Amino acid sequence: MDTIAFFSDVHGVPATLEKFLHQADRLGAELLVLLGDALYHGPRNGVPHEYDPKKVAALLNGQASRILAVRGNCDSDVDQMMLDFPIMAEYSQLVAQDRRFFLTHGHLYHRDYLPPLPKGAVFVQGHTHLPALQELPNGILFLNPGSISLPKGGFPPSFALCQKGNLSLRSLEDGSPLAL
Repeated sequence: MDTIAFFSDVHGVPATLEKFLHQADRLGAELLVLLGDALYHGPRNGVPHEYDPKKVAALLNGQASRILAVRGNCDSDVDQMMLDFPIMAEYSQLVAQDRRFFLTHGHLYHRDYLPPLPKGAVFVQGHTHLPALQELPNGILFLNPGSISLPKGGFPPSFALCQKGNLSLRSLEDGSPLAL
């Protein structure tokens, strides 16, 4: 597997999910890692423009064979009933491209509360809607793809890519590398 695309915080918006799927295909992603908050917008967010969780579920189900997902704080048992792939795990781990990835939404484990991981591992979380890619003092790489639907902090909608071991943040609009 040469290319993995990481995305988070869809929050029921089909237009941004369609853009993400287009960019992931264009960039050759074989695996799509969803870091939670797929269908529901959550009580702290206003209802997003073009909110349509049923359409988002249909779009995600069309990609079910290549999605690895973890549960976000807005994901529920009802959401799982709509999806053809598991989303209820609090975390998952993936070994690919000579890297170990710890995948979580970010509301339980997060950058300030890490699970035990070896130096060189990649801790991947969503939840904050803020893109980030940096090495932490303990030698663990921290990756947050941001949000494709409800970005915060003045950032554009974004996702992340691991291509042949190289990590990058990407603009949802055109897939170009995102400069922070």
